Amino acid sequence: MTTTFHRGRRLRKTPELRALVRETAPLLAEDLIMPYFVLETDSTAFRKPIPSMPGQFQLCLPELEKQMEKAVDMGLAYVLLFGIPARKDEQAHGAYDESGVVQRAVRRLKARWPKLFVITDVCLCGYMSHGHCGLLATDGTVQNDQTLSLLAKTAVSHAAAGADMVAPSDMMDGRIAALRAALDDNCLTDTPLLSYAVKYASAYYGPFREAAQSSPAAGDRKSYQMDPGNAHEALIEARADIAEGADALIVKPAGPYADILYRVREACDVPVCAYQVSGEYAMLRAAGMQGWVDEQAVMMESLLGLKRAGADMIITYFTEALLRQRLVR
Repeated sequence: MTTTFHRGRRLRKTPELRALVRETAPLLAEDLIMPYFVLETDSTAFRKPIPSMPGQFQLCLPELEKQMEKAVDMGLAYVLLFGIPARKDEQAHGAYDESGVVQRAVRRLKARWPKLFVITDVCLCGYMSHGHCGLLATDGTVQNDQTLSLLAKTAVSHAAAGADMVAPSDMMDGRIAALRAALDDNCLTDTPLLSYAVKYASAYYGPFREAAQSSPAAGDRKSYQMDPGNAHEALIEARADIAEGADALIVKPAGPYADILYRVREACDVPVCAYQVSGEYAMLRAAGMQGWVDEQAVMMESLLGLKRAGADMIITYFTEALLRQRLVR
Protein backbone atom coordinates (compact mmCIF):
# COMPACT_ATOMS: atom_id res chain seq x y z
CA MET A 1 0.00 0.00 0.00
CA THR A 2 1.34 3.40 -0.97
CA THR A 3 0.92 6.19 1.57
CA THR A 4 1.41 9.93 1.18
CA PHE A 5 1.42 10.90 4.85
CA HIS A 6 4.18 10.96 7.45
CA ARG A 7 4.30 8.00 9.86
CA GLY A 8 5.97 9.61 12.85
CA ARG A 9 4.77 6.80 15.11
CA ARG A 10 7.37 4.47 13.63
CA LEU A 11 10.02 6.11 15.80
CA ARG A 12 7.85 6.09 18.95
CA LYS A 13 6.94 2.41 19.04
CA THR A 14 9.12 1.20 21.94
CA PRO A 15 11.01 2.74 24.87
CA GLU A 16 14.28 1.66 23.28
CA LEU A 17 13.44 3.35 19.98
CA ARG A 18 12.25 6.52 21.69
CA ALA A 19 15.49 6.67 23.67
CA LEU A 20 17.54 6.14 20.52
CA VAL A 21 16.05 9.14 18.69
CA ARG A 22 15.58 11.46 21.69
CA GLU A 23 16.83 14.94 20.83
CA THR A 24 17.44 16.23 24.36
CA ALA A 25 19.57 14.18 26.73
CA PRO A 26 18.05 13.21 30.10
CA LEU A 27 18.82 15.37 33.12
CA LEU A 28 22.11 14.67 34.86
CA ALA A 29 23.28 15.62 38.34
CA GLU A 30 25.90 17.88 36.80
CA ASP A 31 23.15 19.92 35.12
CA LEU A 32 21.73 21.04 38.48
CA ILE A 33 22.56 23.72 41.05
CA MET A 34 20.87 23.66 44.47
CA PRO A 35 20.15 26.98 46.23
CA TYR A 36 20.39 27.28 50.03
CA PHE A 37 19.40 30.05 52.45
CA VAL A 38 21.90 30.41 55.28
CA LEU A 39 20.99 32.58 58.26
CA GLU A 40 23.39 34.36 60.58
CA THR A 41 22.60 33.37 64.17
CA ASP A 42 24.35 32.20 67.33
CA SER A 43 22.06 29.18 67.41
CA THR A 44 23.63 25.88 66.38
CA ALA A 45 20.27 24.28 65.63
CA PHE A 46 18.30 26.91 63.70
CA ARG A 47 16.21 25.26 61.00
CA LYS A 48 13.07 27.13 59.94
CA PRO A 49 10.73 25.82 57.22
CA ILE A 50 9.78 28.32 54.51
CA PRO A 51 5.96 28.10 54.37
CA SER A 52 5.63 29.19 50.74
CA MET A 53 8.40 26.80 49.63
CA PRO A 54 7.56 23.39 51.12
CA GLY A 55 10.71 21.35 51.67
CA GLN A 56 13.01 24.40 51.80
CA PHE A 57 14.50 25.98 54.93
CA GLN A 58 16.37 28.87 56.43
CA LEU A 59 19.42 27.21 57.98
CA CYS A 60 22.17 28.16 60.42
CA LEU A 61 25.69 27.09 59.48
CA PRO A 62 25.70 23.72 61.31
CA GLU A 63 22.23 22.89 59.94
CA LEU A 64 23.32 23.85 56.43
CA GLU A 65 26.13 21.34 56.65
CA LYS A 66 23.78 18.72 58.08
CA GLN A 67 21.20 19.36 55.35
CA MET A 68 23.80 18.88 52.64
CA GLU A 69 25.43 15.68 53.94
CA LYS A 70 23.09 13.17 52.33
CA ALA A 71 22.73 15.25 49.17
CA VAL A 72 26.50 15.35 48.67
CA ASP A 73 26.67 11.60 49.23
CA MET A 74 24.01 11.20 46.51
CA GLY A 75 25.90 13.33 44.02
CA LEU A 76 25.20 16.98 44.81
CA ALA A 77 28.05 18.85 43.15
CA TYR A 78 26.93 22.49 42.76
CA VAL A 79 25.33 24.85 45.29
CA LEU A 80 24.27 28.49 45.30
CA LEU A 81 24.33 30.35 48.62
CA PHE A 82 22.06 33.20 49.75
CA GLY A 83 22.86 34.92 53.04
CA ILE A 84 20.46 36.30 55.63
CA PRO A 85 22.38 38.62 58.00
CA ALA A 86 21.60 39.24 61.65
CA ARG A 87 21.70 43.01 61.08
CA LYS A 88 20.96 45.26 58.13
CA ASP A 89 21.93 48.86 57.41
CA GLU A 90 21.90 51.42 54.61
CA GLN A 91 25.41 50.50 53.47
CA ALA A 92 24.90 46.69 53.41
CA HIS A 93 28.02 46.13 55.53
CA GLY A 94 27.14 42.49 56.13
CA ALA A 95 27.41 41.72 52.41
CA TYR A 96 31.17 42.32 52.26
CA ASP A 97 32.17 41.60 55.86
CA GLU A 98 34.96 38.99 55.89
CA SER A 99 33.11 37.35 58.80
CA GLY A 100 29.71 37.61 57.08
CA VAL A 101 27.37 34.65 56.97
CA VAL A 102 28.07 33.76 53.32
CA GLN A 103 31.82 34.11 53.75
CA ARG A 104 31.76 31.79 56.77
CA ALA A 105 29.48 29.35 54.97
CA VAL A 106 31.86 29.18 52.01
CA ARG A 107 34.86 28.48 54.24
CA ARG A 108 32.96 25.81 56.16
CA LEU A 109 31.66 24.00 53.08
CA LYS A 110 34.98 24.07 51.25
CA ALA A 111 36.76 22.73 54.33
CA ARG A 112 34.29 19.84 54.57
CA TRP A 113 33.93 19.14 50.83
CA PRO A 114 36.88 20.63 48.91
CA LYS A 115 35.51 19.44 45.54
CA LEU A 116 32.02 20.85 46.12
CA PHE A 117 31.48 23.72 43.66
CA VAL A 118 30.23 26.70 45.65
CA ILE A 119 28.57 29.65 43.89
CA THR A 120 27.60 32.76 45.84
CA ASP A 121 24.84 35.22 45.06
CA VAL A 122 26.29 38.76 44.96
CA CYS A 123 23.65 41.32 45.82
CA LEU A 124 22.94 43.88 48.53
CA CYS A 125 19.15 43.73 48.92
CA GLY A 126 19.16 41.20 51.76
CA TYR A 127 21.71 43.28 53.67
CA MET A 128 20.12 46.69 53.10
CA SER A 129 17.72 48.06 55.72
CA HIS A 130 15.52 49.35 52.89
CA GLY A 131 15.62 46.12 50.87
CA HIS A 132 16.79 47.54 47.55
CA CYS A 133 19.73 46.22 45.56
CA GLY A 134 21.74 49.45 45.75
CA LEU A 135 22.40 52.62 47.66
CA LEU A 136 19.47 55.04 47.82
CA ALA A 137 19.53 58.75 47.05
CA THR A 138 17.57 61.15 49.24
CA ASP A 139 14.65 60.96 46.81
CA GLY A 140 14.52 57.17 47.13
CA THR A 141 16.02 56.29 43.74
CA VAL A 142 18.68 53.61 43.50
CA GLN A 143 22.14 55.04 42.79
CA ASN A 144 23.66 52.83 40.13
CA ASP A 145 27.31 53.94 39.90
CA GLN A 146 27.80 54.51 43.63
CA THR A 147 26.64 50.93 44.28
CA LEU A 148 29.26 49.29 42.07
CA SER A 149 32.11 49.53 44.56
CA LEU A 150 30.06 47.77 47.26
CA LEU A 151 29.13 44.97 44.88
CA ALA A 152 32.79 44.62 43.91
CA LYS A 153 33.83 44.41 47.57
CA THR A 154 31.20 41.72 48.12
CA ALA A 155 32.40 39.62 45.19
CA VAL A 156 36.03 39.90 46.29
CA SER A 157 35.16 38.86 49.86
CA HIS A 158 33.27 35.80 48.58
CA ALA A 159 36.06 34.73 46.25
CA ALA A 160 38.71 35.32 48.92
CA ALA A 161 36.72 33.06 51.25
CA GLY A 162 36.93 30.30 48.64
CA ALA A 163 33.87 30.66 46.43
CA ASP A 164 34.40 28.89 43.12
CA MET A 165 32.15 31.29 41.21
CA VAL A 166 30.31 34.52 42.02
CA ALA A 167 26.90 35.41 40.62
CA PRO A 168 25.90 39.09 40.66
CA SER A 169 22.11 39.41 40.70
CA ASP A 170 21.63 43.14 41.37
CA MET A 171 21.07 44.31 37.77
CA MET A 172 23.10 47.51 38.18
CA ASP A 173 24.54 48.73 34.87
CA GLY A 174 28.29 48.17 34.61
CA ARG A 175 28.57 45.81 37.54
CA ILE A 176 30.20 42.99 35.56
CA ALA A 177 33.06 45.25 34.50
CA ALA A 178 33.42 46.53 38.07
CA LEU A 179 33.48 43.03 39.55
CA ARG A 180 35.88 41.70 36.93
CA ALA A 181 38.32 44.55 37.56
CA ALA A 182 38.11 44.14 41.34
CA LEU A 183 38.64 40.39 41.21
CA ASP A 184 41.61 40.79 38.88
CA ASP A 185 43.13 43.54 41.04
CA ASN A 186 42.93 41.21 44.04
CA CYS A 187 44.70 38.29 42.33
CA LEU A 188 41.39 36.46 41.83
CA THR A 189 41.59 36.35 38.06
CA ASP A 190 40.51 32.71 37.90
CA THR A 191 37.18 33.35 39.65
CA PRO A 192 34.45 33.19 36.98
CA LEU A 193 31.41 35.45 36.86
CA LEU A 194 27.97 33.89 36.42
CA SER A 195 25.88 36.95 35.61
CA TYR A 196 22.17 37.31 36.22
CA ALA A 197 22.23 39.09 32.88
CA VAL A 198 18.58 38.58 31.98
CA LYS A 199 16.56 39.08 35.16
CA TYR A 200 12.96 40.18 34.82
CA ALA A 201 10.90 42.17 37.36
CA SER A 202 8.75 39.13 38.01
CA ALA A 203 5.88 38.27 40.33
CA TYR A 204 7.33 34.75 40.49
CA TYR A 205 9.90 35.89 43.08
CA GLY A 206 7.34 36.19 45.89
CA PRO A 207 8.31 33.10 47.92
CA PHE A 208 12.01 33.94 47.59
CA ARG A 209 11.45 37.35 49.18
CA GLU A 210 10.01 35.55 52.20
CA ALA A 211 12.87 33.06 52.27
CA ALA A 212 15.66 35.63 51.92
CA GLN A 213 13.89 38.37 53.90
CA SER A 214 14.70 40.77 51.09
CA SER A 215 11.47 42.58 50.16
CA PRO A 216 11.85 46.34 49.49
CA ALA A 217 10.50 48.46 52.33
CA ALA A 218 9.05 50.85 49.74
CA GLY A 219 8.65 50.86 45.98
CA ASP A 220 9.71 48.05 43.67
CA ARG A 221 12.64 46.96 41.50
CA LYS A 222 11.16 47.74 38.11
CA SER A 223 13.66 50.53 37.43
CA TYR A 224 16.55 48.06 37.38
CA GLN A 225 15.04 44.65 36.64
CA MET A 226 13.69 44.01 33.15
CA ASP A 227 10.15 44.58 31.90
CA PRO A 228 8.42 41.20 31.28
CA GLY A 229 7.18 42.43 27.91
CA ASN A 230 10.66 42.87 26.45
CA ALA A 231 12.56 40.23 24.49
CA HIS A 232 15.10 42.11 22.35
CA GLU A 233 16.31 43.87 25.49
CA ALA A 234 17.36 40.48 26.85
CA LEU A 235 19.91 40.12 24.07
CA ILE A 236 21.20 43.64 24.66
CA GLU A 237 21.72 42.88 28.36
CA ALA A 238 23.30 39.49 27.66
CA ARG A 239 25.75 40.83 25.07
CA ALA A 240 26.66 43.79 27.28
CA ASP A 241 27.56 41.50 30.18
CA ILE A 242 29.65 39.25 27.94
CA ALA A 243 31.51 42.31 26.64
CA GLU A 244 32.19 43.38 30.25
CA GLY A 245 33.63 39.99 31.18
CA ALA A 246 30.82 37.62 32.15
CA ASP A 247 31.81 33.98 31.77
CA ALA A 248 28.25 32.60 31.84
CA LEU A 249 24.72 34.01 31.92
CA ILE A 250 21.51 33.40 33.88
CA VAL A 251 17.97 33.80 32.54
CA LYS A 252 15.47 34.33 35.37
CA PRO A 253 12.65 33.22 35.74
CA ALA A 254 12.93 30.09 33.63
CA GLY A 255 9.70 28.35 32.58
CA PRO A 256 7.60 31.43 31.76
CA TYR A 257 10.60 32.85 29.90
CA ALA A 258 11.67 29.76 27.95
CA ASP A 259 11.38 31.79 24.76
CA ILE A 260 13.95 34.23 26.16
CA LEU A 261 16.18 31.37 27.24
CA TYR A 262 16.09 30.02 23.69
CA ARG A 263 16.92 33.43 22.17
CA VAL A 264 19.84 33.99 24.52
CA ARG A 265 21.18 30.48 23.87
CA GLU A 266 21.04 31.03 20.12
CA ALA A 267 22.65 34.48 20.26
CA CYS A 268 25.42 33.98 22.83
CA ASP A 269 28.43 31.70 22.82
CA VAL A 270 28.86 31.35 26.58
CA PRO A 271 27.18 28.83 28.91
CA VAL A 272 23.59 29.75 29.77
CA CYS A 273 21.86 28.92 33.05
CA ALA A 274 18.10 28.83 33.67
CA TYR A 275 16.90 29.73 37.16
CA GLN A 276 13.66 27.92 38.00
CA VAL A 277 12.62 30.43 40.63
CA SER A 278 10.74 30.14 43.90
CA GLY A 279 7.30 30.84 42.44
CA GLU A 280 7.72 28.13 39.83
CA TYR A 281 8.80 25.67 42.51
CA ALA A 282 5.97 26.70 44.86
CA MET A 283 3.26 26.23 42.22
CA LEU A 284 4.47 22.79 41.17
CA ARG A 285 4.83 21.66 44.77
CA ALA A 286 1.41 23.00 45.77
CA ALA A 287 -0.32 21.28 42.85
CA GLY A 288 1.56 18.06 43.60
CA MET A 289 0.71 18.13 47.31
CA GLN A 290 -2.97 18.59 46.42
CA GLY A 291 -2.84 15.61 44.07
CA TRP A 292 -3.80 17.76 41.11
CA VAL A 293 -0.72 16.74 39.11
CA ASP A 294 1.85 13.98 39.27
CA GLU A 295 4.49 16.11 41.00
CA GLN A 296 7.46 13.95 40.07
CA ALA A 297 6.46 13.76 36.40
CA VAL A 298 5.71 17.49 36.15
CA MET A 299 8.96 18.33 37.94
CA MET A 300 10.96 16.28 35.45
CA GLU A 301 9.06 17.62 32.45
CA SER A 302 9.52 21.24 33.53
CA LEU A 303 13.28 20.80 33.90
CA LEU A 304 13.66 18.84 30.66
CA GLY A 305 11.81 21.67 28.93
CA LEU A 306 14.43 24.13 30.17
CA LYS A 307 17.22 21.90 28.90
CA ARG A 308 15.43 21.58 25.56
CA ALA A 309 15.14 25.38 25.37
CA GLY A 310 18.92 25.63 25.64
CA ALA A 311 19.92 25.64 29.30
CA ASP A 312 23.40 24.28 29.90
CA MET A 313 22.71 24.29 33.65
CA ILE A 314 19.66 24.79 35.84
CA ILE A 315 19.27 26.35 39.27
CA THR A 316 16.32 24.57 40.87
CA TYR A 317 15.00 23.93 44.38
CA PHE A 318 14.11 20.43 43.17
CA THR A 319 17.77 19.38 43.01
CA GLU A 320 17.81 17.54 46.34
CA ALA A 321 14.55 15.75 45.52
CA LEU A 322 15.91 14.61 42.16
CA LEU A 323 19.02 13.19 43.81
CA ARG A 324 17.08 11.62 46.67
CA GLN A 325 14.68 9.86 44.30
CA ARG A 326 17.54 8.76 42.05
CA LEU A 327 15.94 10.55 39.10
CA VAL A 328 19.33 11.85 37.92
CA ARG A 329 22.69 10.14 37.91
